[in-house]
Amino acid sequence: MTGSGAGTGADTGTTKRTPIVLVVGVTGSGKTTVGKAVAEQLGLRFAEGDDFHPAANVAKMTAGHALDDADREPWLRALADLVRHSVAAGEGLVVACSALKRAYRDELRAAAGPGLWCLYLALDRDTAWDRVSRRTGHFMPARLVDSQFETLEPLEPDEPGMTVDATAALPAILTRVRAAVTRSG
Repeated sequence: MTGSGAGTGADTGTTKRTPIVLVVGVTGSGKTTVGKAVAEQLGLRFAEGDDFHPAANVAKMTAGHALDDADREPWLRALADLVRHSVAAGEGLVVACSALKRAYRDELRAAAGPGLWCLYLALDRDTAWDRVSRRTGHFMPARLVDSQFETLEPLEPDEPGMTVDATAALPAILTRVRAAVTRSG
């Protein structure tokens, strides 16, 4: 499942698009680690989606309560603004964010236009639970892992992007992403 990405140069009469890459998946899937590596590999700016949550959302998750669509609205709006500004400036961007529902990705796609590409890090519940229960310094408790899977809508065939196994080695993921993003342009 590959799709839109960077286009060809403006000197040939086509519009150059710098990719906007969303690294999506449930908590514990490695979005930040993979996202930072993808950004470095592609020479793009990295943004951590968790940094765009309002304080009330962080407090709610820290207390062990799952977010609903209304809670996520200001977060999605802030991410869409970030994406819009990057596109307007002609700057590529990699954003690590859960974007668990198709509607969330569609909202970000509307802000980005045809340059948005998703990397979905697929992970099973047990591995997600194990990873989240062992990590420190993050507001998301392991007891919210199940709610992430209840909300999750994996990438659909018509969404530009690809699905990879979140337990794969990082170099293998990066090789696949570089080839796919290059090919999609």
